[in-house]
Amino acid sequence: MSKKVQRLRRAVRSRAKIRELKVLRLSIHRTAQHIYAQIFDTESKVLVSASTVQKAVSEGLKNTGNSEAAAAVGKAIADRAKAAGISEVAFDRSGFKYHGRVKALAEAAREHGLQF
Repeated sequence: MSKKVQRLRRAVRSRAKIRELKVLRLSIHRTAQHIYAQIFDTESKVLVSASTVQKAVSEGLKNTGNSEAAAAVGKAIADRAKAAGISEVAFDRSGFKYHGRVKALAEAAREHGLQF
C-alpha cells in the first residue's frame, strides 16, 4: 500500500467518527509548498477557509511551506471562524500525522479561540 492510500484510509476512519458526532469539521490539507484549512458543516458545505495561497495570510511570510506559515493559517482560520460565529469544531487532520505543520496549525487555532 502506498503512503497516500494509507493516509486516505486513516482519513476515512476519522471522518466517519466526526460524522457520527454531527459537529462542524476543521479539515486541513498540506502540500510541500502550502497548507489549507476549511471549516465544513454537517452537509460538507464550506463555511470558512484560509490557506497560504491567500495573499492576506501569506503576507509577511518568508516561506509558505513551514510551521510558521501553518501557524499563520491557524490564526486566520480561528479569526474568520469567530467572525462567522463558530467557536467549536472537530479537528480533521485528513490522515496526516499530528506533528510539525499540522500541530502548529492546530495549536495556533486553539490559542486564538477555536475549541476542539
